[in-house]
Amino acid sequence: MTWTQYEAIARDGDLVQLLGKRHKSHIIRLKAGTIFQTHRGELQHDDIIGKPWGTRLYSHTGSPFFLMRPGLSDILKQTKRNTQIIYPKDIGYIVMVMGIGPGVRVLEAGTGSGALTTALAYLVGDSGKVISYERREQMQNLARKNLANLDLLDRVELKSGDILDGFDERDMDAIFLDIPNPYDYLSQVKASLKLGGFFGTILPTTNQVSRMLPALHVENFAFVEVCEVLLRFYKPDYERLRPTDRMVAHTGYLVFARSVMERPEDDQPHKEEEEGDDVS
Repeated sequence: MTWTQYEAIARDGDLVQLLGKRHKSHIIRLKAGTIFQTHRGELQHDDIIGKPWGTRLYSHTGSPFFLMRPGLSDILKQTKRNTQIIYPKDIGYIVMVMGIGPGVRVLEAGTGSGALTTALAYLVGDSGKVISYERREQMQNLARKNLANLDLLDRVELKSGDILDGFDERDMDAIFLDIPNPYDYLSQVKASLKLGGFFGTILPTTNQVSRMLPALHVENFAFVEVCEVLLRFYKPDYERLRPTDRMVAHTGYLVFARSVMERPEDDQPHKEEEEGDDVS
């Protein structure tokens, strides 16, 4: 039983989320005979197995925990990491824009800890495939472990090497680069991406975005979009509704483009819309 399958109760082998005080989240894999230990007490896995989702459980010290089925965002936020992962707020927009879904063949470079890889593997389903390149062996090993813990490793092919030499794959539906200098590898992307396919990348500074835009122009990418995703939470108090005190603001600039044989005549990286022009 995997965390992607839905049952009325938690079963042995399920991935579950235990929500404690102040929304403290623990995600564990149920295994009969095992004990879950926290600073708020212990819970026997055998006492969790067979319980309906949403049940309130108590540790041996009396601390309450709610048994929940974890969402993809919960999984990603608790990904074991050595470096910063792409935030769920960005991942959600990335997969929507790039058309990631069942049966899609998607390539990424810069596996890192595997947060985006996890989301891609979840969405492409058993009929799709994720190819992920990473040159750092330590990071690749961590990503492999994270994917294996979620039963998603069979949907992913992890590859090592320098992408300067190009990608082995051809006619990919989508390619995403999470590397410091993606503008240096657009010819390699172009060779592996099918015409009309989706390209995306994330960059932390405007300087890097400014280098990316003319590089896309040179390699015949069109319909370019640049954006950032801002997500603001509110305190769920109906009498004093207001924003929370902290906000994850800028995480990166997202750049998207489509691979074309020739660009539209009005698709120029330096062209600005005149005031009053129809930009719809």
